[in-house]
Amino acid sequence: MKPILQKLSKQWLSKRSATFLRSLYHDIDFDVRIIGVKGSRGSGKTTLLHQYAKKSKYKPSQILYVSCDSPIMAGEDLLEIATEFEQYGGRLLLIDEIHKVSGFSAHIKSIYDFLELQVIFTGSSAMLLQHESGDLSRRASMHYLPVMSLREFILFNERIELPSFTLDQILTNHEDISAELLEKIKPLEQYANYTQYGAYPFFKESISDYPMRLLEVINTTIESDLAKIFNIDNDKQSVLKRVLGMLCSTSPYEISKAKLSKDVSISWSTLSKYLTYMQEGDLIHLVEAPPNQKRLNKAQKMLLNNPNLFYVLCANPNLGSVRESYFVSQVTVLHEVLYHDEGDFLVNGDYVFEIGGASKGDKQLQNAKQGYVVRDDIATGYKNVIPLWLFGFLY
Repeated sequence: MKPILQKLSKQWLSKRSATFLRSLYHDIDFDVRIIGVKGSRGSGKTTLLHQYAKKSKYKPSQILYVSCDSPIMAGEDLLEIATEFEQYGGRLLLIDEIHKVSGFSAHIKSIYDFLELQVIFTGSSAMLLQHESGDLSRRASMHYLPVMSLREFILFNERIELPSFTLDQILTNHEDISAELLEKIKPLEQYANYTQYGAYPFFKESISDYPMRLLEVINTTIESDLAKIFNIDNDKQSVLKRVLGMLCSTSPYEISKAKLSKDVSISWSTLSKYLTYMQEGDLIHLVEAPPNQKRLNKAQKMLLNNPNLFYVLCANPNLGSVRESYFVSQVTVLHEVLYHDEGDFLVNGDYVFEIGGASKGDKQLQNAKQGYVVRDDIATGYKNVIPLWLFGFLY
């Protein structure tokens, strides 16, 4: 193992740890020996590792942090690093961006089988454990770190701690919940800020630099992560970027297989694979129709992964798409979201939601047994009309 790895690890550990904990941190059982955290770039995976390292029972000398994204790791063997680290008293191995290592699952499997180390690794949302090694899924406790919720954004930005609510609580008691939260925040102001710069915690470093940082996340995800994981040629990476540009300015209802294929000049079968790759990489959401409503001439409803992406990818984002992207990004973390002919989305197979602004009514929901209108211009709702911002309090 290169001495520089230990030196950089000590420097990393000596930094002050962020006090803001993502919701996922409380859900992880840190007594498990092998823990994996998937998520998009910039979502806070490295910070989560650092926070655990600071709070753990291990001494600094018993902890080693390595980033597989660093050129220093070129030519290094993870298993050899782990073996030497354990021989000299190591107990906790933290591995960042592990998807950069070919065959990483075999390394983790061997560490689990032959060494007495706790390992926590992070990687791209798109990393394919099932293709690396079928055994790793039985050894590692895997978790997904999504973009921040509106509730987390308010906690991080304003230091105002607010409760989360279940979907059922919101649907049955949204008027009282909204009234409770209105005593502590101005939700429409917070929602407006969140949609532009609140999905990724690095906004705290500089709001003015946030768009450029987010563009770097997008480009690195495509050019580095997805290109390596899915073997995407350089000339095809531009196709992915063009698709993102189209989704940011076009209504979801105007996107069809034929139109999208024609505009990017590739076959639908090829484009369909690329769309799946981008969803795996947390760049877009592909919202499927229920099996009994699928149409052969329609693609899935396609949305950018979160509202922030709209504001860095085009000058005039489609407002309807921004609303729907927010709803899907907040709800899909804990619930199944499909699109529906009688409304915009079907959640958990039971609830139909129509998303819109001031003029949005419930005409399309007349046949829905449990239909709800979700509007972005109201602080509080009434009956089956619910404010859009409130769905940012699910986690």
